[in-house]
Amino acid sequence: MYDVMSSKAEEFISDEEIRECLDYAEKNKNNRELIDQILNKARKMKGISHKEAIVLLDCELEDKNEEIYQLAKEIKQEFYGNRIVMFAPLYLSNYCVNGCVYCPYHAKNKTIVRKKLTQEEIRKEVIALQDMGHKRLALEAGEHPTLNSLEYILESIRTIYSIRHKNGAIRRVNVNIAATTVENYRRLKDAGIGTYILFQETYHKKNYEALHPTGPKSNYAYHTEAMDRAMEGGIDDVGMGVLFGLNTYRYDFVGLLMHAEHLEARFGVGPHTISVPRICSADDIDAGDFPNAISDDIFSKIVAVIRIAVPYTGMIISTRESQESREKVLELGISQISGGSRTSVGGYAETELPEDNSAQFDVSDTRTLDEVVNRLLESGYIPSFCTACYREGRTGDRFMSLVKSGQIANCCGPNALMTLKEYLEDYASEDTRIKGMKLIAKETDRIPNPKIREIAIRNLKEISEGKRDFRF
Repeated sequence: MYDVMSSKAEEFISDEEIRECLDYAEKNKNNRELIDQILNKARKMKGISHKEAIVLLDCELEDKNEEIYQLAKEIKQEFYGNRIVMFAPLYLSNYCVNGCVYCPYHAKNKTIVRKKLTQEEIRKEVIALQDMGHKRLALEAGEHPTLNSLEYILESIRTIYSIRHKNGAIRRVNVNIAATTVENYRRLKDAGIGTYILFQETYHKKNYEALHPTGPKSNYAYHTEAMDRAMEGGIDDVGMGVLFGLNTYRYDFVGLLMHAEHLEARFGVGPHTISVPRICSADDIDAGDFPNAISDDIFSKIVAVIRIAVPYTGMIISTRESQESREKVLELGISQISGGSRTSVGGYAETELPEDNSAQFDVSDTRTLDEVVNRLLESGYIPSFCTACYREGRTGDRFMSLVKSGQIANCCGPNALMTLKEYLEDYASEDTRIKGMKLIAKETDRIPNPKIREIAIRNLKEISEGKRDFRF
């Protein structure tokens, strides 16, 4: 039985509810009157339900689909403006005891090179990332109770935060590690992590169990209920996602939104971010073995309807996607992208040789961070290296209340410009610097609050003089 408030996975992600919604959407995908009602509700920019969202995703009416894309763009602009937050993944270890059939880290893979970074190696990787200009990292590690223990993860976080190289500093560390206990989530919270990230992969229980035949991750309920335990442990910024292509996209789309609604209902705040990765090839994994892979057009529509359904939630796109694919969905809802990414263990301090391949997946967008920033500037976006909300305690419901009221614009806009200014002064190529300075001059005039605008202009001048780390 479906119960959005339940703490049990099979009740807040009800197979029966999902199937009823899919059937409802199939019957109403050309119901113009109903689709207009849903769009009118969505224009209030307060979100729509999973049942309403799947109707929009399935909609076959061309003129209504154009309205869906236009509304997604308007919502993105209303809450996130033209800011795009930059980050990089850092893979600590690819040792793993799980048997996930879609991931080259699976325990039976004998061809991938196994690696685990020492603290000194982490230090070198972080310095390389700082020298690129990164301020925000997403830590990744396979699941292994001894080699990748929580103590190792916590020590790595301490190492990362301790490193100050030239003007560099990692100011926010997000963590993507296996589901764990409430107590361990408390320890991660105490270590100062930003967002705890865990992808569901698929919400279809039977398929989930087939895709995860062995290892701790094979426990569907324990994995699906992890976000509840994280929030019980005090982590109020969580990031979720599914790996589109593992299962039918319509089923997982509904499940993803039901999970977001569950967190909102039970804890008063939904996910901080939603990621939208697609299955891709890597090492002994062939994406062609997965028949549910989705087209670029479906992918774009998924992004657009998620943006409409959960307007306050950040959206992340992976370097699994090509430059063309990433740029296409930026205006539809994406608010965070990676730049200059490596999906190998390490790989930033020294380029990994092909025979030493340790990557979880192949990177499609191989541009450097500076090339990504340059292109964003050309397209009128503000590349943001901001971590201020996390550092000022604006997380969870406090962050969401600012977003919903529109007051976040008086923080995020100026902070984005100031962190971009730091990047331009310390790391950018000359061409990127010229483009960035022009954009900062234009965007500074658009800061709505006169007092904040005045302070931002003063801070930008001081950044030119060598001072760093201003924030609202």
